[in-house]
Amino acid sequence: MFDEVGRLTVVRNSQPTKFWVKRVVDYVVNRQNEDGGYTFCQGAESNAQDTYYGLAILELLGVPFPNVENTVKWLRSFVPDNLYSHYYVAKALKLCGEEPNKESLKRFILSHQTVKGTFGTVDVYAEVTSEFLLTFMVTELLNMAKIAVNREKITRWLLGFKNRDGGFGAHKHSNLNSTYYAVASLFNLDYPVKSLTETVIYVRACEKPYGGFTVTPKSSTPYMEHTYYGTSTLNLLGESIRYPKQTAELILKCQNANGGFARSDLGISTFEDTFYAVSILQTISKQW
Repeated sequence: MFDEVGRLTVVRNSQPTKFWVKRVVDYVVNRQNEDGGYTFCQGAESNAQDTYYGLAILELLGVPFPNVENTVKWLRSFVPDNLYSHYYVAKALKLCGEEPNKESLKRFILSHQTVKGTFGTVDVYAEVTSEFLLTFMVTELLNMAKIAVNREKITRWLLGFKNRDGGFGAHKHSNLNSTYYAVASLFNLDYPVKSLTETVIYVRACEKPYGGFTVTPKSSTPYMEHTYYGTSTLNLLGESIRYPKQTAELILKCQNANGGFARSDLGISTFEDTFYAVSILQTISKQW
């Protein structure tokens, strides 16, 4: 439900907003291990991705990090072995008010630069969220560690994947995942993304009157990650979603009994989906 100016005030079953927030906080803090790290599955070992998302959720909700000294110690002891783990560790340390090892980060990132001066490839496995995910992570880390590269080359490479329908994607096939990561990467590279008016049209085509977004305009089932990508892309483009009430209700139906959010109303809770859900609800609350 929304008040007279459209702000989210009441949630499913007429529960106060603070109640769903409390359930989310309990879900996250109850999955912190003694070593300070986090895991979405109680009893499992801490991992870098869940530690980042756990902290990011609490940060969004304005909740102090519990046992933050142990978390920093765990992050400092973690040895990243790929770009993904470097990204999650660096982002988690920043949330804790700590600086990552910038020299180590710089060496690792520059070692992944292609001969064309870009990062990433469009030839990725089907399980990868988007062919531009790696590029997005790199652009975030470039800004964080203040690493100098030829940003114009990366920008031109990304813009080369903008299709006639306004969306982004390899092999002339647009989808919302790739559109989000391309636009977010361009934003990180200081490109004026609000000039991408055709992209707004594409994202709008993925927005559904019954709430949420789908991965392509012709799809019918909105999932959590696609709704996050759609909401976030419009936000970057200076736009707001058209169906805030329906979208908020759709998201809140995905909250499980343990307080976490799932990909759909039938899935299991994960930290990633919970982060997406909280981000979407906060964006809606700010825009309406």
